Amino acid sequence: MSLTETTTPTVRDGQATGNPGAGIDYGLFLDCVHCGLCTASCPTYAELGDENDSPRGRIYLMRAVTDGRLELTDDVRGHLELCLDCRACETACPSGVQYGKLIEPFRIAMEKTGDGAANSDDWFHKWILFGLFPYPARMRAMLWPARIAQMTGAYALTKAMLRFMPWLAPPRLRQLITMLPWLGMPQKGLPDFLPAKGTRRAKVALFTGCVGDAVFRPTNWATARVLQENGCDVVIPKSQQCCGAIHFHAGSDEPAREMADANVAAFDIDDVDAVIVNVAGCGAMLKDYGHHWQDDKQSGREQLAHKVKDVTEFLDELGLVRPPGEIHVTATYHDACHLGHAQKIKDPPRNLLAQIPGLELIDLPETDLCCGAAGTYNLTQPEMSGRLSQRKMENIKRTGARVCITSNAGCLLQILREANSQGYPLRVVHPMDLLDLSYREEELKL
Repeated sequence: MSLTETTTPTVRDGQATGNPGAGIDYGLFLDCVHCGLCTASCPTYAELGDENDSPRGRIYLMRAVTDGRLELTDDVRGHLELCLDCRACETACPSGVQYGKLIEPFRIAMEKTGDGAANSDDWFHKWILFGLFPYPARMRAMLWPARIAQMTGAYALTKAMLRFMPWLAPPRLRQLITMLPWLGMPQKGLPDFLPAKGTRRAKVALFTGCVGDAVFRPTNWATARVLQENGCDVVIPKSQQCCGAIHFHAGSDEPAREMADANVAAFDIDDVDAVIVNVAGCGAMLKDYGHHWQDDKQSGREQLAHKVKDVTEFLDELGLVRPPGEIHVTATYHDACHLGHAQKIKDPPRNLLAQIPGLELIDLPETDLCCGAAGTYNLTQPEMSGRLSQRKMENIKRTGARVCITSNAGCLLQILREANSQGYPLRVVHPMDLLDLSYREEELKL
């Protein structure tokens, strides 16, 4: 199909029955002038070289379906589903195209359009992505067998067996098993409140997340301690829930809306200076609460969204209390897509890391290109995800660094999995992990 066709729309208002573009502001499509400057930033186009898998190509496809000029075939769906929603194209676009406001509602509507079952109706979505991941208590319970397997050596044996006999488990389950990091013994949960150290400078609430809290609870503790060191009272609401991104990006928006409303009720935003997030994907979702759903509760979601700050963004604005401990390692920083592109936060994490004595930070080639994690993309699109993680790993190797720093749980898991699969000795850490070590004057163990 041609991607340069400019036929006059036949369904200008997108009101055709079953039209996934019906609820989208048509002007958002028109913002794209098809200049192509986005293509070099798009991971799938960089890998495949197919215009249908570029941002302008996907915008053309969505607009053509909305106009009634193109059927929503399986091929069209495939090109749109292959998008990582990394939003690198938004960073590259000189016209300010809001690609996320196009692809996200369009894909949600696609799940509700057509005669067949939605992609999210399979066992993996129902029991794993929707039934397990968004619930940290369930995740922690389910991780106990994995902890025991890691400690007894059964986990390493299982991975070896799956490598040579992949038919023993479904592909997505194999992917999950190989992604699991070393868990160790579980750490206790954060209390309701942690007081500031020294002069009190702010009061913040900490968003702990779902998978992030179940798998990376030590990073949540590190984040809280760093905030304390910087004069922040830290409140941790116990009734908070998953941000809703897992459901939302899989096209299941109603459960995501319920989680959003639960979070609005959980956080007393008038009592805090900011709601702090340390997972880029969660932060991007929370900051978008105000425009995802148009109903009588929108105002409350907007108020919460306006208080949300990534922890690096907040500390950089507050002014970091310089940490004293030296950490003598050579590291590189990978820009998580939903921090660098979706939230436009590039310099703050680098500014904070530059204040750690002894840390040498080397620029990462193609740092803006997605590592292939993209929330749950590495589980739903494993082939493309694998290509991108290998590409990311090759760029990390070029730096010679033995430590990779990134601000997103999904990126941490993805890069660590690729390093392990290649037998490459690499520590993958969050910026708060390093800052916490520096404040406690401890070295990073490699």
